[in-house]
Amino acid sequence: MTVCRTRQGEVRGRASAEGVTAFLGVPYAAPPFGARRFREPAPPEPWTGVRDATAAGPTAPHAPYAPPFDALIPEDTIPGDDCLNLNVWTPAPGPGARLPVMVWLHGGAFTNGSGSASGYDGGAFARDGVVCVTLNYRLGADGFLRLPGRPDNRGLLDQIAALRWVRENIASFGGDPDRVTVFGESAGAMSIGALLCAEAARGLFRRAILQSGACHHFLRPSSARLIAARLAEKLGIEPTAKAFEAVALPDLLASQAELRAEVTADPDPARWGEAVLNIMPFEPVLPGLALPGPDRGVDLLVGSNREEYRLFLVPTRRLDAFPESSLRAMTAAYGLDPAAALPVYRAGRPDATPGELLDAVATDWFYRIPAIRLAEAVPGSYVYEFAWRSPAFDGTLGACHALELPFVFDRLADPSYAPLLGPAPPQPLADAVHRSWVSFATTGTPGWAPYDTTTRTTMVFTTDPSPTVVSDPRREERLLWEDVR
Repeated sequence: MTVCRTRQGEVRGRASAEGVTAFLGVPYAAPPFGARRFREPAPPEPWTGVRDATAAGPTAPHAPYAPPFDALIPEDTIPGDDCLNLNVWTPAPGPGARLPVMVWLHGGAFTNGSGSASGYDGGAFARDGVVCVTLNYRLGADGFLRLPGRPDNRGLLDQIAALRWVRENIASFGGDPDRVTVFGESAGAMSIGALLCAEAARGLFRRAILQSGACHHFLRPSSARLIAARLAEKLGIEPTAKAFEAVALPDLLASQAELRAEVTADPDPARWGEAVLNIMPFEPVLPGLALPGPDRGVDLLVGSNREEYRLFLVPTRRLDAFPESSLRAMTAAYGLDPAAALPVYRAGRPDATPGELLDAVATDWFYRIPAIRLAEAVPGSYVYEFAWRSPAFDGTLGACHALELPFVFDRLADPSYAPLLGPAPPQPLADAVHRSWVSFATTGTPGWAPYDTTTRTTMVFTTDPSPTVVSDPRREERLLWEDVR
């Protein structure tokens, strides 16, 4: 066993045969319940003696994923109030090593996920000379419901508190607080997009990797009020913090899940406002789209998967059942003229069904174009596209949302990823992706040229052919979005 010191007290970790020591369930903030419910995170209480940190701590309360995603996306549930905790994997516990640090923000649509899922084990990063940190943050109503008299975006405030903990303590675990890279996927990447514009996060990280998420149109205050009112209506309470505090947690989680299903089934803008596009009733509340400027001093690596939206179409059997009329309506909702845009998308996919074209349009709107917008706003950014197609679901799942995760963490053998990966995923591709992430965190470059608005250099990760650099992939489709904000 190995002991490291934090500002709150000493923690005991567990060393592996590979020379990596893991410290699990270390609190970075006090339990966010009781008098702290729906408030900004408070510092953790100090302790005496040596705190055991050999098992994962409690996870933020959340309802399970709805079928079929509960069998596809890895997460775990550990009960307990002390859920604002983090995990550290290090090859050099103790001060002095000053290794690069990577801090992971998990995805899950701001309602699901945890930092302790086995798929996010940071051992491969530590093996390669990086101190890896994963963390939990408040989800759903506790993290993101807008309530009068309470701070907005409490889940983001948790992330900032965790980054401050890293700043103050990571040197004791062998890390360099001046070489922190924050990386995340989906809601985690969108969180980073918000943190890049948050003054409270300035100086807490030097680099950022945003996977399948960037600076997005989050909920406007008007939409957030509609969502809070509907959730209160479902629970039979007033939309106040005091009323929500009195609701039993299982009842709140069940109503959250029902509300999210309502938004997905009936995305009427008259009822939900901007939620018609986001389909996420619990997410950061911001007055409008913001992009960071180069003055933030943060190096960026940003990208998306080629067929992100197939994750939401294939397992639900909507890919082949989506009608042309709905494709046209959704294309218009995303801000494009269907009569002008759909022929451009069809030109590159002459045999595509309406569902396959929806995947292309929705992937661009939600993932690829926000990544490009961010890279355009911050000169010197690096851009990637993950294009390896999974053989799962008879090969129809494609290069879907979340598929890059086991490659990033070099966890192809983790059983939780098997439903997404299918048989025999390519280890050489995992080597290439993981190596690029480590290189970026260590040196500031992932191994290819930066993006600019002339060449639009993009690394495409695939095995047929091998990973290669291309210029401005699918230019004609990108140009359709030039005036869409």
